[in-house]
Amino acid sequence: MKAILLGLIFIVSVSTIDAQNFPDSWKDGKYVTVNGAKLWVVMFGKGDPLIIIPGGPGGAHISYRGFDSMSTTSTLIYFDAFGRGKSDTAKDVREYTLERDIEDIEGLRKALHLDMINVLGHSYGGLVAQGYGLKYPQHVKHLVLANTFHSFLMWQKNDDNSNQEIKTNYPEVWDTLMKIREKGFVSSDPMHQEIYGRVPYGFLYAYNPDYFKPAGNRKPYPNPNNTKLYYQMVGKDGDFIVGSDIGNFDFRTRLKELQMPVLIYGGRFDRVAVPEMMVKYKEYCPQAKFVIFEYSGHNPQVEEPQKLFSLLRDFLK
Repeated sequence: MKAILLGLIFIVSVSTIDAQNFPDSWKDGKYVTVNGAKLWVVMFGKGDPLIIIPGGPGGAHISYRGFDSMSTTSTLIYFDAFGRGKSDTAKDVREYTLERDIEDIEGLRKALHLDMINVLGHSYGGLVAQGYGLKYPQHVKHLVLANTFHSFLMWQKNDDNSNQEIKTNYPEVWDTLMKIREKGFVSSDPMHQEIYGRVPYGFLYAYNPDYFKPAGNRKPYPNPNNTKLYYQMVGKDGDFIVGSDIGNFDFRTRLKELQMPVLIYGGRFDRVAVPEMMVKYKEYCPQAKFVIFEYSGHNPQVEEPQKLFSLLRDFLK
């Protein structure tokens, strides 16, 4: 995902929280120590535990409170990973790695005294979920991979497709971006991020952009999107050329090893985790149940929640 566009989804989710009187992400949680860092956890519901791994990399859990209604059949475990939200941040950005995020899921499981867990990873969180499922299969009851990426090649396709869409539909933004890039600015530079961020979230990530219009007054959440973490893990020019951890991951040859029930889903109008690459999961992980949401972009939990939650409940039974 593009770092500058992360987090706007939580506008929709927060209104849902207020209406349903679910626990408050700001205060109704607790800190647990995982691999030497304090992580903020909000946990509620009934049924088997379901850990929801946020996207980004760099996004806090607040963006995912749209899953709250799943608490009637699952014990939801929301958390801010290391460097995100209310959790501890690193003294050195080099501490942020995909491997650390995978190990922190195992550390979180142990800290919460859980044995078998259901795992749902969305977008970047799906990388963590895949890595965890492959490394600790004995603790995964069900694995859900949502609008995610199987390899660095798919993430590069995200970059290429997003930039082509911006060039075609927002030529004034693209021209401004090219002028500063010619001067040597790259994705991680604040000026580059500001220009890139002029493209509305809903354009790249939604079937119906109306779901993602910015709200006027919303309660601020601490450190919802850590851009330093993002560019450490995606590479300093990660909106154009993936590097670092994201430039090296590749689960394609190992996904057939997964023995637990696996659900993989995407959105027909997702311009980042593009259907062209998403459908290749059918080849790489043929044992999985595969679903495309026809009226969704990158976030079916916002655009087709009833259909998605019905699917998840059936799958997690």
